[in-house]
Amino acid sequence: MSRSLKKGPYTDPKLLKKISNIRQEDGKVIKTWARSSTITPEMVGFTFGVHNGKDHINVHVVENMVGHRLGEFSPTRKFISHGGKMAKSQDKGKK
Repeated sequence: MSRSLKKGPYTDPKLLKKISNIRQEDGKVIKTWARSSTITPEMVGFTFGVHNGKDHINVHVVENMVGHRLGEFSPTRKFISHGGKMAKSQDKGKK
């Protein structure tokens, strides 16, 4: 279920405060744990270090990202491969 249009998009107030204090030309990475924050037009051009549970992954915000959440661009799971005998035999053939 999406958020009510009456309320508007949710963006962490601390994140908005950090954006207003930093100039865009500085190129600093703004670290954040607020994965649920919606990307607003004021955030375009900034680089955010979005926490994925282990590290901060750098996300450079462009215009196409407006309306999405920060967490969508910082994956929390790392895909290795599907297991099984067949996959192992194919790996040996490639090397």
